[in-house]
Amino acid sequence: MRLWPALVAATVVLAPVAQAAADTTASAHRRSPCLAYLSIDAQTGRVLAAEGIRREAYPASCTKLMTMRLAFRAMKLGRFSLDDVLVQSERSAMEEPSKIGLEVGETITVDNAFKALMVKSANDVAVMVAEKVGGTVENFVDLMNIEARNLGMKNTHYASPNGLPPPKGSNRGFDISTAEDLAKLAMALLRDNPEIIQWTSIKSTTIPGPGGKPMWLQNHNNVLWKKGYKVKEADGLKTGFIKAGGCSLVLTGERGGKRAIVVVLGSNTAAERDALAGRLLKVALDKIAR
Repeated sequence: MRLWPALVAATVVLAPVAQAAADTTASAHRRSPCLAYLSIDAQTGRVLAAEGIRREAYPASCTKLMTMRLAFRAMKLGRFSLDDVLVQSERSAMEEPSKIGLEVGETITVDNAFKALMVKSANDVAVMVAEKVGGTVENFVDLMNIEARNLGMKNTHYASPNGLPPPKGSNRGFDISTAEDLAKLAMALLRDNPEIIQWTSIKSTTIPGPGGKPMWLQNHNNVLWKKGYKVKEADGLKTGFIKAGGCSLVLTGERGGKRAIVVVLGSNTAAERDALAGRLLKVALDKIAR
């Protein structure tokens, strides 16, 4: 079975897969070993393994993949380059960790901002990107939802550029997505913006932090580097965690010129998520790299 038998313009068409109705309830956003998983051939969209791919999930920092997509688009339109800078605003400085923690008015290059987003998963930097691209966070979130519709991500709604849960007392709502939709996004990124691997494959690095002091970043994606979870072919893309939605991962890897995408959503622990994602990636590459 193919996940997307054809690409029509930018919209992806998906073959139907059954889901359990009970998993659409508000309490079903995480479980052991996961809420949902999906692995596909990144070039063709062929489904290699799937479970619950349309179950509603909280993608958490996997949301930053859409933030990166819109940043790449703005760069292609000539609005800024990797050497330009983003400014820490009062709003971005108020975001919860994980964050870089620059003082209001301090700057970071776009290149280092992408490292902070993909390696450290910096929530303040996601807001800095949103303000640079959209003018305001609200405008940027509108652009995120427009792009989600363009990609056929029918069960996705973005509420933030970073995937953080809504603040207490806010009526903002959670970012919502599915394994199916996140695979669509990953497939589009790898097709249109393969340069994203330049940042998602970084295991660790150092960038200027507050006051210009060096800040060491360690990638949250344990499948890239951590003993017991590492898969040598893995080179991206993004992890996510919030308490309400558990641990999630959009993973990719390449072997012999063939690439696979794996999505694992809503694991109770990072260990469960990483072990499952790693196994799915190895099996997927075994299937498509023959």
